Amino acid sequence: MGQKIHPVGFRVGITKKHQSNWFANPHDYSFLILEDRFIRNYFSKRFGGISHIGIYRKSNEKNTDQTEVFDLIKVEINAVRSRSLIQRDGQAIKQIRDELETQLNKTRQKQIKSTPIPATKLQHHKVRIAIQVNNVSNPYSNAGLIADFLVEQLEKRVAFRRALRQALKISKFAGVKLQISGRLNGAEIARTEWIRKGRVPLQTLRANIDYSYRTANTIYGILGIKIWTYDKR
Repeated sequence: MGQKIHPVGFRVGITKKHQSNWFANPHDYSFLILEDRFIRNYFSKRFGGISHIGIYRKSNEKNTDQTEVFDLIKVEINAVRSRSLIQRDGQAIKQIRDELETQLNKTRQKQIKSTPIPATKLQHHKVRIAIQVNNVSNPYSNAGLIADFLVEQLEKRVAFRRALRQALKISKFAGVKLQISGRLNGAEIARTEWIRKGRVPLQTLRANIDYSYRTANTIYGILGIKIWTYDKR
């Protein structure tokens, strides 16, 4: 049986950095991991064209009056269509921030009531969100954005081989590997098809490998999409 490992997690600390940067007590670690997952799912499902979401935390922050203690969560987003997140009057960011803060505070209150273990001081603190959006000029600059393009094409009922060739054509990397699995073109038996351009050295730790996984909801079922990219820089 083949042994698989995530290409990005395999290179954390070598060529890749952690997507979440914070420290926590052992009792709070799993709780904060779930909060990070909730934040990432919130943005990835609501907005398209997001290439990176970085999360940074500061605990025991105080307001200007020194009367309230809260946890500050800074969310840094690299997006292709940043205008969908930032409007001229700034109302979009304010609404997103207020909605996130409300949902995270409700989640903390439910966690306190449902968990038999006594809640820590961290879970009693309110959450404050700070959002920073950076524009990405190249819409196909990483594996996640190419995967989003493939999902869009497949959900529009484009033939999978044509979608693969188009995705391979727009990618400007030294090496790219694209893989689709499922009931391709409505076949009764699911299968896997893949295509590659250049070299993708997955066993070389120093190689700058990027990886992404997406699912496309088609009328024949769910198609799994995997993207590997290799950049010499």
